[in-house]
Amino acid sequence: MKPRVICHMISSLDGGLHPSRWTESPDGSRRDWTALYQSCHEKLEGDAWMVGRVTMAEMSKGNPHPPREHGKVDRPCHFANREAANYAIAVDTSGKLHFTKNEIDGDHIVVLLGDDVPDSHLAELASDGISYIVSTQPQLDLPAMLDTLNRELGIKRLLLEGGAGINGSFLAEGLVDEISLLVAPALDGRAASQSFVEFGEEGLAGKAQLSLKSCEMLEHGVIYLRYAVTPR
Repeated sequence: MKPRVICHMISSLDGGLHPSRWTESPDGSRRDWTALYQSCHEKLEGDAWMVGRVTMAEMSKGNPHPPREHGKVDRPCHFANREAANYAIAVDTSGKLHFTKNEIDGDHIVVLLGDDVPDSHLAELASDGISYIVSTQPQLDLPAMLDTLNRELGIKRLLLEGGAGINGSFLAEGLVDEISLLVAPALDGRAASQSFVEFGEEGLAGKAQLSLKSCEMLEHGVIYLRYAVTPR
């Protein structure tokens, strides 16, 4: 049984994801908008949040440091902490992330990895006290990994928080139950940043159906939209 997955994002009017690159507004500042986003994050009461490799790299900031020697490593799973109050989950198919600690703001780190990740990288994660799940299929088996997160760690509500590629992959596989989107009164304007969700040339037409649950005007000119998602 998978957790309930809520894709929780904030974007400019034209879909940009990086507030540092947005225009300013007399209604509020970038700091005001990100504070509202974090407030809504907390109100959603997730027991885990998930991001892709690029987003997590901004927080992990480690260098490769595999153990010089290691014995047999655990596959497909290793859980260093099953009792955490909250989990920070990174999707890192190729094993490129390296960490300086095993938590982010108190949330225990779990890494989802591709099936060909080397044992040396798994040994590094284990020695750092970080949990991981390795896919048993050539392509990342997201449904099975979500089931494992629920079964092994008790995760019942997961907040999916980008970037656009991982959001698109989850939506394409019918794994998102709700979209929670804050829209700030700002513009990005760069051609490469026009969506909080991306799924290559194929797109998502015919893969999901959205139904509006609520629309709320927040402080600082921010609109808060929530949609139920039905896979198709």
